[in-house]
Amino acid sequence: KTGVGIKSNAGVGAQVQQALGTISYIESSYAQQLNLSTAALENKAGAYILPSTASTARALSSVEIPDNLRVFVTDPNGKESYPIVTYSWLLAYKNYQDGNKAKAIKDVINWGLTEGQKFSEELGYVPLPSEVVEKAKAAVELIGNG
Repeated sequence: KTGVGIKSNAGVGAQVQQALGTISYIESSYAQQLNLSTAALENKAGAYILPSTASTARALSSVEIPDNLRVFVTDPNGKESYPIVTYSWLLAYKNYQDGNKAKAIKDVINWGLTEGQKFSEELGYVPLPSEVVEKAKAAVELIGNG
């Protein structure tokens, strides 16, 4: 089949496992968890790079993080950078009417930025660079109730 649209990474992963010769795009963590073959892609420097924690981290470190944390990693620089990477986004309100809810959300996000980083690699993700963690923590501090 060609041009089959499947919803979610889990659905795409299941289809790839079932159909011999399938080529698809799937989030790297799912490919890793499902033990799927991956392709080396040509990056901006002309090198063919496999997706890995190291090649993804190199790509992410090639971009500067603005104060508003809105960054797009488009065709990153670096001979050893994997060419298709991005950050996962988390959206939160700046103000919550319920102070307990605001505190709970801040606590969960701060856990993800600190203790939660320890689980990144085993789940197929790259730990956040320290610069990103510090900027994200500063943004979390702006969450309040009002």
